[in-house]
Amino acid sequence: MNKKESYLNSKLPTPVYVCEESLLEKNLQLLDYVQQKSGAKIILALKGFAMHSTFDMVAQYLKGCTASGLYEARLAREEFCKYNTQAEVHTYSPAFKDEEIEEIARISDDIVFNSPNQYKRFIGKVKEINPNIQVSLRVNPEVSSSPVDIYNPCGLYSRLGTTLQNIDESIMDELDGLNFHALCEQNVDALEEVLAVFEKNFSKYFKNLRYVNFGGGHHITKKGYNVEKLIWIIKQFRQKYNLDVYLEPGEAVGWEVGYLESTVLDVFHNGMNIAILDTSAEAHMPDTLSMPYRAMVRGSGEAGEKKYTYRLGGNTCLAGDIMGDYSFDKPLCVGDKIIFEDQIHYTFVKNTTFNGIKLPSLAIKRKDGTIELVREFGYEDYRDRIS
Repeated sequence: MNKKESYLNSKLPTPVYVCEESLLEKNLQLLDYVQQKSGAKIILALKGFAMHSTFDMVAQYLKGCTASGLYEARLAREEFCKYNTQAEVHTYSPAFKDEEIEEIARISDDIVFNSPNQYKRFIGKVKEINPNIQVSLRVNPEVSSSPVDIYNPCGLYSRLGTTLQNIDESIMDELDGLNFHALCEQNVDALEEVLAVFEKNFSKYFKNLRYVNFGGGHHITKKGYNVEKLIWIIKQFRQKYNLDVYLEPGEAVGWEVGYLESTVLDVFHNGMNIAILDTSAEAHMPDTLSMPYRAMVRGSGEAGEKKYTYRLGGNTCLAGDIMGDYSFDKPLCVGDKIIFEDQIHYTFVKNTTFNGIKLPSLAIKRKDGTIELVREFGYEDYRDRIS
């Protein structure tokens, strides 16, 4: 359903993710600045941000999408490319399936294999279906400063990418590109470290390539990121090897472009003040538990910083479904709104209906201040995904 309401007098159903159009465009403009100055191509990693109701704007700035399988590839082709007919669809999977490879080949401009085994198994069929498709291999440089093991693709015994020891020399001259992914919301110094090892170990395979993909995790839109150094690094690499460069951030697109609004359902005391919300850390903000990190709440402080401290909890039966302890200037009451900042990237792409909890609605705050409710979810969404 579509519905526009004044932001100041919003009666949006909660919980609801609200993407702010002006903030999204600001991120996109910065990413486009990197493209223009460095010559790199930046494509949207759908695993981090896939709000296709914004693709009319995103497609004006970015060069395409990177997908992690068939369904994301379809979303890119059907929803992104209709706004940019020149957009590229790059598809990677740790392992492709026989029953999906033909469709993936048809709708992709580039296919990325995780191992030489996968390349050998599927390259004939892929080229038969799409003779013009570009083919690349994901490699593992075996170096990363990723802050959390769960998001470290280059950790010990990683299943992601081919290490130098496992390179199959017989396929290297047939590739159009190499991909590496080693970062997680990090600054350019982390890229510099990884790139030095990548060049040392894999540059001998560059002679027949068209491009190298630097992967994601580049926190380009975060305050303090050294954008000019990134541009310099990319330009130096392109000039040295005469190769195109791709970056595929997800969080950098959706970074600080919106929030998750919830409502206080109950307030009580059990050794401390506790407020139950109509949202869930487990189901709606999964990275706050898996990263983990403490989401910022608008108008709040640390526990004890302001006069009234509350533990904010989710509305599921999981004991650990807790957002954290926050303090406020005034007591919380049933019906109050709680706004969790920066909850657009890696949230609705990962959320669940655990415990039968309702999925948050999706809304866009337009530049004129109106809010468009672009999607509500109901019982059928819960029922149909488990039957």
